[in-house]
Amino acid sequence: MDSIKVFAPATVANVACGFDIFGFAVDNPGDEIIIRKSNQPGVRINAILGDEGRLPKQTERNTAGIAVQTYLKHIESDQGLDITLHKKMPLGSGLGSSAASAVAGVFAVNELLGRPLKQLDLLPFAMEGERLACGSAHADNVAPSLMGGFVVIRSYNPLDIITINTPAQLYATIVHPEIEVNTKDARHILKNEVSMKNTIIQMGNVAGLIAGLMKPDYDLIGRSMVDVIIEPIRAILIPEFNEVKQAALDAGALGCSISGSGPSMFALSRDQDTAQRVGSSMQAAFQSVGIGSEVYVSGINQEGPRIIG
Repeated sequence: MDSIKVFAPATVANVACGFDIFGFAVDNPGDEIIIRKSNQPGVRINAILGDEGRLPKQTERNTAGIAVQTYLKHIESDQGLDITLHKKMPLGSGLGSSAASAVAGVFAVNELLGRPLKQLDLLPFAMEGERLACGSAHADNVAPSLMGGFVVIRSYNPLDIITINTPAQLYATIVHPEIEVNTKDARHILKNEVSMKNTIIQMGNVAGLIAGLMKPDYDLIGRSMVDVIIEPIRAILIPEFNEVKQAALDAGALGCSISGSGPSMFALSRDQDTAQRVGSSMQAAFQSVGIGSEVYVSGINQEGPRIIG
């Protein structure tokens, strides 16, 4: 192949109680990337669409660019590449926008060059894109975007990623209000120390959510989607957070919380019809105070990135 076009999915990270250790992929939205081989050495980003001119085209300052560049250095390739990136999700949305770009880039170049590495081995390069985006090479967005499904980051040193089975009828509703929360700011406001009481509560909910997904037990999933450490702090960055969350629960959601660092919020439901109804209720709650929003309803994406051209 001389060129390839790839889609990489958005993700929901943290998933309520699982700060920096849980994440799952969704069917939409996501990012698209086109990579073409070039006779000219180096990696170039020729165009970025859908970003309103906000993202840098310099390779070293772009999450997709740095991920591809790091990958090529690792496999000791001097193949020249030209990149076109199409951002098809909001920036600063809490949906893993930077992660999707990085994953799309490394997956595409690995396919273009004949798969010299296994898919899981691409993760460290995608994580370098996250380091560039927010100062921390966390994996709770890039891992599910790359691998698909619901993932647990058991350890960062050494890196240990686990995929968890989820019920086939489990649906996610994501509502992105028309406000923006900077990931670095959302991490900066967090406390460095947590009480023993809250740690115990959070550990119980983490274990309960995993058990609920694997059994499956929808009621247990709902009871376990409680975050007593991160959500109470970050909720202040999202107008009408409590009202929107209550609207989701009243419409039948199993649980509702912040997607990543926000401002997007997500809910889980036991079927698609409920998930659609939940989305309408959450959107109406935002609209009641004059905040527009976008709604996405999706099953858990088990595929991860895919070739689309």
